[in-house]
Amino acid sequence: MEIIVCIKQVPDAKDVRLDPKTNTLAREGVEAIMNPYDRHALEEAVCLKEKHGGTVTVLSMGPPQAEAVLREAISCGADRGVLVSDRAFAGADTWATSYTLAKAIETIGSVDLVLCGKQAIDGDTAQVGPGLATRMGLPYVTCVQKTRDTTPESVIVERMMDDGYDVVRLPLPALLTVVKDINEPRVPSLKGKMRAKKAEIKTLSAADIGADDQCIGLAGSPTQVVHVFSPEPRGDREVFSGSVEEQVDQLVDRLKAYL
Repeated sequence: MEIIVCIKQVPDAKDVRLDPKTNTLAREGVEAIMNPYDRHALEEAVCLKEKHGGTVTVLSMGPPQAEAVLREAISCGADRGVLVSDRAFAGADTWATSYTLAKAIETIGSVDLVLCGKQAIDGDTAQVGPGLATRMGLPYVTCVQKTRDTTPESVIVERMMDDGYDVVRLPLPALLTVVKDINEPRVPSLKGKMRAKKAEIKTLSAADIGADDQCIGLAGSPTQVVHVFSPEPRGDREVFSGSVEEQVDQLVDRLKAYL
């Protein structure tokens, strides 16, 4: 089984800041990590490989430093990493990103299953997975919480719903986006880290994947952020001090004024 996992390098959520001049996330000086949802997609891919055989390729679109998360993925069991990197990709929205990833997968070759995290923690749109499946003409299921069975022809999964879950069977090739409930990601072994350190990461440019200049980066992004700001505080505010019991008494006194 040939599996491709799309992963993204994102800023650590605890350090996220907005740049008021560029209306984008400030990434300088902020620790970059593998998107947490993608980590679960990677673990599921490695588990499927261990059970059914095949290879796991991790794919990421980003700047040269995104190579770090590809090596991390290899240390956790992936077989090879591919980085799609080009200045022309800068400023891509989810529409342009899904196009770029689809062209990259087309360049990589045949695939039986594409796995993605449900969403990225820096954008939270959950659009790239479905957009990628649509670009590639693949059947897909989002919010997968369990892989029940996989054969050379199909995969059966549980899709998380508000009131339980659906059981869905998809013909292969297909695309799945996963939630954190699906598994517990492994810790890379020393052997895995050594293998990742020596691994060759293949880098693909816009020209390498045959991308149309008008479909990538800002030029190919119909959605653009015009302004980002933090809402101004509204209403009067008062801070209570003292012990917990004293603060509770003060709060009760204030609330009584509104009764």
